This record gives sequence, C-alpha cells and structure tokens, in this order.
Amino acid sequence: MNFIDINCDMGESFGAYSLGKDEEILKFVTSANIACGFHAGDPATMKKTVQLALEHNVGIGVHPGLPDLVGFGRRNIDISPDEAYNLVLYQIGALSAFVKAEGGNIQHVKPHGALYNMAARNEDLAQAIAKAIVDVDMDIILFGLANSELLKAGRKYGLRIASEVFADRTYQHNGTLTPRNQPNALIVDERVAVAQVIRMVQEGKVLTNQGEEIGIEAHTVCIHGDGPNALTFAKRISTELSDAGINIKKIGEII
Repeated sequence: MNFIDINCDMGESFGAYSLGKDEEILKFVTSANIACGFHAGDPATMKKTVQLALEHNVGIGVHPGLPDLVGFGRRNIDISPDEAYNLVLYQIGALSAFVKAEGGNIQHVKPHGALYNMAARNEDLAQAIAKAIVDVDMDIILFGLANSELLKAGRKYGLRIASEVFADRTYQHNGTLTPRNQPNALIVDERVAVAQVIRMVQEGKVLTNQGEEIGIEAHTVCIHGDGPNALTFAKRISTELSDAGINIKKIGEII
C-alpha cells in the first residue's frame, strides 16, 4: 500500500485547561479525532476544533470515550454493550450538530482510550459500537486497531473500515498495543517511530516487543497531539513519509 492517512486526537481542552497544539498540528495531518465531552473537550472546544478542521480541509472524526474526565478515558470501566451503544450514539450526535452547523460532514468514528482497547478485544462491545454508527450513517468510516474485533464488527455491519496503526506505541505478539503501564509501551525515539510506520505501510509488518514479526495492515496512522514534542514530530513524520514515496491522503479518499 502506498497511501496513508495521518490522524490525531484533538479538541481535548476543557474549560480553563488547554491541551495540545491543534491549530499548528492540523497543518500536518489529514484526519482529526475530536473529543466529545466525555473523556475530554467541551462544547466551545468542539465548535472551535470543527471550524479549524474545516479550514484546513482535514477529515472530521468523532472520538467517543468513556465518561471519565479524571482518568482521561484511559481507565477500564465495566460497561455493557447497551451502554457502549448509547455512549457512542450520544457522542456522534453531539459532534454531528456542530459539524452540520458549520456546513461539514462526519468522516469517521474512532473510539478513544480504554473504550478503543476494550472494543479491540471484546466482540460484543465492538458490535455495539459498529451498530451505533450504522444506525446514524452507513457512510461513516470506522477506525479500529489492526486485526481487532472492532474491525471485524465493522465488516459484519457493512461499514467501511480503516485499519489503524500507531507511530509511538509498541506491539504485542497478538497484535495488541503494549499497555501503557508496562515497560517499553511508548516509543520515545522519533527515528524509531518513523521507521516503524514506514515499514508497516510499505511492508505490512511490525516487530513486536517479543522480537517476533507479525503482519499488519495500515490505512491510517495515529500520532498524539498532547506530547511535549508533538508538533515537531507531526512535521517530521509527514515529511519523512512523503520522502519515502508514501502519499498522505484523507482516509475518505483512500478507502
């Protein structure tokens, strides 16, 4: 595959608290995952981020999370499939209102944090999330971890799916991300991160923490916008992917 979408989590400021450099990073990504007020974000931030994404011609995504502001949506909560359906449906509706008011369209849905990782492993949660999208708009693309239950659920319901890989995370032998509370979960060397992405896109392979090569499909790569070097890394990965002959496009133009 010679195409890749670059996505970034955005709109995560809340009230008096400012997080990330959305306006600057939007120059180097093609898709924005916008928080909807559950794990981060608020109505004013949602509106501003939607406006910025449209100004930069960046695809707009709903980024639904668990109701966990204190834990930033990264703590597992034992929710039922019905609760997952309602949470996702609610957050799609919230962001859709701002997008419609600004004359735009929702491109994709990418669950956030713990909800994303739980749905990667749990078939019932994954299907509930896919069903929520189907019940709103069949044209919305579902982002999910490569080889995950979430992508299987998207296929089952006839959605377009985007297999997502991560620039700054390491992988386990079963294709899941190394949990953040375990050693060597994050890749801090930018050179290593960029090389991992290029290999995933061009060769369809990634080296796991166990030293085993596994196959992986990369339609979109996630970069994080809240780190201290987020902006410089966004510039770097955009430049180096292009230099490697990889075309960077919005996911809606790829699949």
